[in-house]
Amino acid sequence: MKEIVVIGSGNVAEALALALKKKGMGPVQIFARNRETGPELAARCGCPWTDDPAALAPAGLYVIAVSDRAIGKLSAQLDFGGAVVAHTAGSVELEALSPRIVHRAVLYPLQTFTRGREVALDDVPFLVEGATSTALNAVSEVASALSSNVRETSSEERAQLHLAAVFACNFTNYMYTIGEDLLSSARLPFDLLKPLIRETALKAVDASSPRMIQTGPAVRNDYRTKSRHCDMLVERPDYRNIYINLSKNIWETSKKI
Repeated sequence: MKEIVVIGSGNVAEALALALKKKGMGPVQIFARNRETGPELAARCGCPWTDDPAALAPAGLYVIAVSDRAIGKLSAQLDFGGAVVAHTAGSVELEALSPRIVHRAVLYPLQTFTRGREVALDDVPFLVEGATSTALNAVSEVASALSSNVRETSSEERAQLHLAAVFACNFTNYMYTIGEDLLSSARLPFDLLKPLIRETALKAVDASSPRMIQTGPAVRNDYRTKSRHCDMLVERPDYRNIYINLSKNIWETSKKI
């Protein structure tokens, strides 16, 4: 693989740049608008940083790891020559990259990233797509160097995976937030839930289907417990509505097993 430039300095950019460095694949430069996180990430990668489009380093692959809404505009503003240019977004189609870029590609790691938290990428699914064979080969080579789990997908398939990930990750984490809030109102620590969260996640990973391991009052249609819980949430109608809707869906799903 030729030289790689990472564009961005947020969660995904940090994870990919550091992973590339660990594999001895650069990056040769960090291009980022943020004058705090950009230089910091570049220093950790041992490469230069710039926010000047005119100073963009020559490379064989440019990885655009910025917010979804910025991908199209940024890709149209920078001069990549004839290099491969890949974005890293799950819900953004390949065609969001500027049409003047011939070798458009996608390099999407299906994982949650938080700045400052290192995540092993060895088995993380990398979903790749390319407008040309050159583009596809380039991102496939990088993905295969970072992970043993690489799959070519269309923009439509990737969008479906991203939607599923929002439910499995983002919405699930929000449920943890609600749990923490309810415990906090009773002056109880969130740590009490952590063993339960850990076992629930492990069961889902080990099970043939998460449907088969569903527990709780909703799957039993335990009216008395559900009613009591709803009474406890009378002053939190937002949480109460979530409780009612989720319980209904869990019960309806469980009847189909």
